Order: sequence, then C-alpha cells, then structure tokens
Amino acid sequence: MLELTGITAGYDPRRPVVRDVSLSVAPAEAVGLLGPSGCGKSTLARVAALLHRPDAGTVTLDGEAVRGWRHRAPQAQRTAVGVVFQQPRLSADPRLSLRELIAQPLRSTGRRGEVADRVGELAGRVGLTGELLDRRPHAVSDGQLQRACLARALVLRPRLLICDEMTAMLDASTTAALVAVVESYRAESGAGLLAVGHDRVLLERWCDRTVRWDEQAPRHGPRKRG
Repeated sequence: MLELTGITAGYDPRRPVVRDVSLSVAPAEAVGLLGPSGCGKSTLARVAALLHRPDAGTVTLDGEAVRGWRHRAPQAQRTAVGVVFQQPRLSADPRLSLRELIAQPLRSTGRRGEVADRVGELAGRVGLTGELLDRRPHAVSDGQLQRACLARALVLRPRLLICDEMTAMLDASTTAALVAVVESYRAESGAGLLAVGHDRVLLERWCDRTVRWDEQAPRHGPRKRG
C-alpha cells in the first residue's frame, strides 16, 4: 500500500509546486490522478516513486515510512515500485539496446541469472520482437521505446506501478496494448497502480477510482512544473 500524507514538494523550497497533498493506493487498487499539464501531478508521482524527496509530509510504503530517496532508499522499497514516464527518450539510456534497457534493473540488483528468461518473457508481453530488442533507442519509434520502458518497469515484479502520462505520446492502438499489459500484470500479481494523466475518459475506464487534482491540492501558491 502507498500512502502520501501532507506532501509539499518542488524544486525551490520557497516555491513548491505541490502543497499539502494526500493520496493513497491500496493493494491491487488502480487509482487515477487527473489534472491539467503543469499542475504538479508529475512531481507528486516522482515523490511516490521515491525519486524526489518532499519538503514536507510522509510517504509510507507497505506500512513502512520511506526515509531514503533514489539510490539511498532501501533496496526492498526501491524495487517495490516500478515507474513509466511520459517521454521514453528522456528516461532511456541512448547507448543501450532495448534488451539491455529492460535488463538494467536485474543487473543493478545482482540478478543477472534471470536476465535471459525475464527479458524474453516481457518482450513477448509488450510486443517487441528479437530484432527490435537489439536496436538502440534512436532506431525505434516512440511507441516501441515506451513498450521497452514498460517492460523495464515490470522486470522486478513491483508491488506498485506508477504510470505518469505513460500513453500521452502514443496512438490509440499502442495505448490500448500497453494498458492491457499493465492490467494483465496487475491481475496476476495483485499490484497497485497510480496512473497520472489529463485524459479523464482513459483514467475513468482504466482505474477503480479517479482523484481530481483540484480536489486534492489547496488552491493557492504558484505551480510551474508538471
């Protein structure tokens, strides 16, 4: 379970983009966070993914308070969360093949023996052929790269998946395919989902409940980053 309580966060302590926001995701629950671009929802998603330390408030994951962020987070917490961002080219190392990209989390956690089987399994799930796996990001489309990024997010079998505008740059067929992959994984694993976006129709179809940003965040103070 994920609990965000009284989160204030930003990139300048004097000008937070998130102010006193609380949100929870229960085990196996899919929660949509709906808001316009620039409102601060992506910053909150980064806090939830343990990638950005809040200025105030608490993050609790499976009943344990989070006290470290990014690589300082305990491995058990860090690997419990998978995240997919809106722009795959900003979150993929251009030097790596898609195969290496998907395998990255396994290698960094000392699970090299699982690489071949796990990468092959997930490539099949997300619709990547062996030929595509051997290409680097510059040689594939945004949709193909996002498929690899989703596979990377799932490779450690996370208990919580955070999709921050995952489908915003994709066409309808790729969107449907990736949502289906997420839902298949959740059905078999019981993982929770926080889906962040501005597409109300998609979130309401995808999620058990949808939370509107303007109902969570106090209506004061500047917000300049999404």
